[in-house]
Amino acid sequence: MRKLLISTTITVLLLCTGCREQERLCAIGATQCPEDTWRDIMAARVDSALLARYNKASYDTAYIGRPHSRLTLKVRGNVSGSAFRVKGRRGGYEGGSDVSTDNKATLSIGASYYGISAGLALNPGKILGHYKDYELNLNAYSNRYGVDIAYQSSTTLSGTVTINGDEYFMQKGVLDMKMLTINAYYAFNGRRFSYPAAFTQSYVQKRSAGSWLVGLSFLGGSLTAGEKKSERMPDYRIYVGHLGIGGGYGYNLVVGNGWLIHLSALPTLVISNRNNIKVDGERRNMATKFPDLILAERAAIVRNFGEKYFTGATLVMTNSLLGDKDIDINYRKWRARLFFGIRL
Repeated sequence: MRKLLISTTITVLLLCTGCREQERLCAIGATQCPEDTWRDIMAARVDSALLARYNKASYDTAYIGRPHSRLTLKVRGNVSGSAFRVKGRRGGYEGGSDVSTDNKATLSIGASYYGISAGLALNPGKILGHYKDYELNLNAYSNRYGVDIAYQSSTTLSGTVTINGDEYFMQKGVLDMKMLTINAYYAFNGRRFSYPAAFTQSYVQKRSAGSWLVGLSFLGGSLTAGEKKSERMPDYRIYVGHLGIGGGYGYNLVVGNGWLIHLSALPTLVISNRNNIKVDGERRNMATKFPDLILAERAAIVRNFGEKYFTGATLVMTNSLLGDKDIDINYRKWRARLFFGIRL
């Protein structure tokens, strides 16, 4: 019996060694391998490399962890919008506007395999012809650094306009707005505080933690009066281009039953601008007043149901307080999201 057991063990070891040798020969092309075998070998190697990258522990595992799953699937509902408030006075003219765009609503699905993500979004309003604007949002978050990028081209701004005390309703198509916002952050306590745990769910915040933040913001674009404007409304174009740096704070609060609540604020002080305004053909540059500010605000609430299911909501907003002695400009951009996900 002992001889049979020893013989069987030796046979298994030889077979395993032969398998590894066959894989090595296939990998270097020293032998002819079935196509299925080659695909399996390459898939295993890619999977192994992604797993090693995914589990690389550059954080305090007592505070932050990775979900124990390869694949994460998410369904998301998104709503976004923006508003512009302008108030000016110059040469006997005093007025302003308080206008906002049509809100954009989309449905999206996403998949993430060991942290590598892809998604597809559907805008029902665009398909039905109700939504005329164009908007692009890009977001990337890691424990140490991240960025929100939003570009919007809109002709649906509508609201009220005040000219020397008289108030008018401004219909859609009167103003043409093009705006780009970029908000980037660096988290000093990235070993214990995780933005992705709140916004992408690619990490899990195990214990409450916060972090001081340093940030960089850019806001650039134009607001132009179109052909549908009132005769009493002057021809004008406002161009803004602001670069700001600053600091703030973020906190992840972990409470019982899988709840995570995130709040953060990152104000940046404008250090450079390329602002100008043109009214009835007369152009002038706009000096920066102190303090001109761009404020990035983020909030999230996440509920994990064990390790498999999760749901929640997020809000990302940019507010700006800009202008000079003759004009004040407040631009606000926001995006809210509801989501549900499953880890496999």
